[in-house]
Amino acid sequence: MKNRRSVVLAAAMAAMLGTGAAGAADYPSKPVSYVIPFGPGGESDITARHQQAFFNKKFGQDLIISYKPGGGGAVGWSQLNDMPGDGYNLMGVNLPHIVVKPRQKDVGFKTEDLAVVYMFHYTPDAIVVEANSPFKTVQDVIDYARQNPGKMTFSGSGKGTANHLAQVTFDKLAGIKTTYVAFKGTGASVTALLGEQVMGQWGYTSVGAKHEGKVRLLAVAMDERHPKFPEVPTFKELGFDIVSGAYRGIAVPSSTPEDVRVQLSKMIGEINADADFRKRMENDGFALVEVDYAGMKSFLDEKSQGYIEAAREAGVIK
Repeated sequence: MKNRRSVVLAAAMAAMLGTGAAGAADYPSKPVSYVIPFGPGGESDITARHQQAFFNKKFGQDLIISYKPGGGGAVGWSQLNDMPGDGYNLMGVNLPHIVVKPRQKDVGFKTEDLAVVYMFHYTPDAIVVEANSPFKTVQDVIDYARQNPGKMTFSGSGKGTANHLAQVTFDKLAGIKTTYVAFKGTGASVTALLGEQVMGQWGYTSVGAKHEGKVRLLAVAMDERHPKFPEVPTFKELGFDIVSGAYRGIAVPSSTPEDVRVQLSKMIGEINADADFRKRMENDGFALVEVDYAGMKSFLDEKSQGYIEAAREAGVIK
């Protein structure tokens, strides 16, 4: 009887393993849930909508987009690891949010809890001014700020965000003091700029793409100039070592097997490499990056150091 039970158990396990292997080979065999931990209409949502069409085209299944806003993303990320790790549950992640928020207070997750499989783009930080602004160059801003410490005002999308940390870093490198005015999101920050409530904005290249003719970019935080704004210099060209912005990627529940993580990483990378996809993203002001699962730990470690240092300078973490 004991031997019979052993045989039956072994057969059942073999069948399970066989089913698992077939499932992996056929992945994806059904629609995939893609949760955005913010409300609809933002840059994370815009990106997901672009990816949605290419995912279906390349892999024959739909990405079902839903939203779980709250706490600047923290509500969603705190619940990610409660989802099934079967490859059919994905969630958007953002830097510096997933690094800074857990260091501010207990938000239900830590950075290392999140299994990030791919980082696909970032919206580079940029100094943005109204189209008719007297500030024509970054040097104009620096000269004014040196003569009027603290009087140069910038809007930005909240405290501890990529915009805020870029402002802190730039002030330190330029040896100036400006005033950062935090608004609830990029949209409100742009409204403040166009309404002349502030003199400039620490925004993103996407602001320049969305509000062409109404705003002017003075510099972008990239290694090379953005293809949509070839006339705008990088901060590096101007002598400031700043490459920063809001990075976006995809994470899966921590119970997701390694082979599924690797497969998903390759799939998102394939979308990222598509020429039509890249054209769409760049036209919206995004900058593509290709950080796959294998390179994720070193990428996050490197970025985290800069974010934490700037966040301490800004006084948003201890």
